[in-house]
Amino acid sequence: MKKVIKLSMIAMALSLLTACATTSDVENLQSEVNGLDSSVKQASADAASAQATAAEAAAEANRAAQLSQDANNKLDKKFKSSMVK
Repeated sequence: MKKVIKLSMIAMALSLLTACATTSDVENLQSEVNGLDSSVKQASADAASAQATAAEAAAEANRAAQLSQDANNKLDKKFKSSMVK
């Protein structure tokens, strides 16, 4: 029975040693987290830039649509006035 208890204690001690993370493991995980953090920040900056570019493109498209509508209105007026004469 004493032998079983001793073997159990040794097994428990070994399992505790293997289950604990080493300092280098923690440092490696921290460096990965830092790398991911910078990647997330870069992705966020890229998304903000893309959103600003999309807003500018939408404003230009609206401007082009308004110019097109104005040109159509002018042509309609000229066409109608030429039909009246």
